[in-house]
Amino acid sequence: MLSYLFSMTRNILIITLLLYSTIMNAQTKNDAWLEKLLYDKASPLLTNILNNPDTFHYQLIYTQINRDKNNKPSFKHYYLHVDRNQYFNPASTVKMPVAFLALEKFNKMNKPGVNKFTTMLTDSAYTGQTTVTADSSAENGMPSVSQYIRKIFLVSDNDAYNRLYEFVGQKNINERLWQMGYKNFRLTRRFVKATPEENRHTNPVRFLDDKGNLLYRQPEAYSDVNFDFSKKILIGNAHYDRDENFINAPMDFTAHNNAPLEDLQQIMQSVLFHQYTPAKKRFLLTGDDYAFLFQYMSELPFESTYPKYDTTEFFDSYTKFFWFRAGKQKIPEHIRVFNKTGWSYGFLTDIAYIVDFKNNIEFMLTGNIYVNSDGILNDDKYEYEETGYPFFKEIGNIIYDYELQRERKYTPKLDEFMMKYK
Repeated sequence: MLSYLFSMTRNILIITLLLYSTIMNAQTKNDAWLEKLLYDKASPLLTNILNNPDTFHYQLIYTQINRDKNNKPSFKHYYLHVDRNQYFNPASTVKMPVAFLALEKFNKMNKPGVNKFTTMLTDSAYTGQTTVTADSSAENGMPSVSQYIRKIFLVSDNDAYNRLYEFVGQKNINERLWQMGYKNFRLTRRFVKATPEENRHTNPVRFLDDKGNLLYRQPEAYSDVNFDFSKKILIGNAHYDRDENFINAPMDFTAHNNAPLEDLQQIMQSVLFHQYTPAKKRFLLTGDDYAFLFQYMSELPFESTYPKYDTTEFFDSYTKFFWFRAGKQKIPEHIRVFNKTGWSYGFLTDIAYIVDFKNNIEFMLTGNIYVNSDGILNDDKYEYEETGYPFFKEIGNIIYDYELQRERKYTPKLDEFMMKYK
C-alpha cells in the first residue's frame, strides 16, 4: 500500500511539474530548428550566451522570406526565447513607429502646403518644454519632420524623436498603435529629463511656408490616456537615479516605454512590405513616404550631406548591429540594412531587414540582449563591446551564411529596395 501511494504521489508530482512547465513555456516562443542552427555554428562566446537565457534575457526572431512566381513574398518566423511578457527597455526602437505616425498625421491632416518638408517650429507652453526655431543640420537651416526622421534613422538622434513625439502627441501615438493591434505597446516619455505629467503635455507647433508665412498652427495638447501600470517591473540589483544618486535597489521600469519584440518586428515588416500587409496593420502612408523611409532607413552616415556627420564617430555600422557593429565594420556596397536599433540600461535591440543585391538574398532579423554583469543600472558600465555587439555580429553571420546556401524556388526581385545614395 505504501509503495502504491508513493508511486501515485510521484506520478501526480510529475504531471503537475509537466503542466507547470507547459504553462510557462506557452508564454515563450521557441523553435528547435533555429536553436540547433545557432548551436551548431556558435563560438564559445555565443554558446555561453545561448546557455544562459536568464542572464542575458535574449530574444531572437529570424524571418525567412520566400517569393512566388509573381514576386509576392511569404514570411516564416522562427523564434528563440521570444516572450512579450519579458520586459526589455526598447530605448530608441520606439522612434521607428513615432516616425511612421508623424508621416501618417500629415496624410490625415490634409492641410495644403503642410507636409514632411514644411518648416515646423516648436514652441513651449508648459514646464520643461523647450523651443526649436532653427536647425543648422538642414540645407535651409530650418527644422522639419523630414529632417527629424533622417536623423532618427541615420544616427538615432534623441532630440529628433522628442520633436516628433510632441508633434504626434502621447495620446495619439498610443491610441493609434493600440487600434492597429499593438495592445502591449506603451509610449509614455520623451528622451529628456521630464516628469510623467510633463510627458503628457506636448508643445504647440507652427508650420511656415518658405517666406515665413503661417500655414497651420497646432495648439498644445494634453494626453489623458489611461496606461496600465498594474504589472510591477523591477530590473537589476541597484541603480543611479536621474540626479546621479546611488540607490541600492532595483530600477523601476513600471511606467517606462514598452515595446514587445514581436510588435517591433511586425511594425517594421508592415512598412517594408506594405502591399502585403492587412489594412488594419498598415500606416496611412503615400508612395513618396515609403520611398523616403526606405532611403533613410538604409542610408549610411557618410552618404548624408544634410545632416553632415563626422564619420569617425558615426561610422558605417554605428546603427547596424546585426553582422556589422562589432569591430566597426565597413558594409559592402551590395548589402543594405533597413533597420532601427536601440541601446540603453544594458539592453541592445535591432529590428533589421537585410538585402544582398549581388546574391539576391533577403531576410529579417530582430533581436535583443541584456549585458549588465554588475547588475547596476545607469552607471554606463555595460558589456556592449565585449558581449552585446559580438552577439549580434555572430547571429547575423550564421543566418547570412545559411541564407547563401538556402534553395529558393523563385529568385526575389528586389528593385524597390535599391535607393540612390550619395
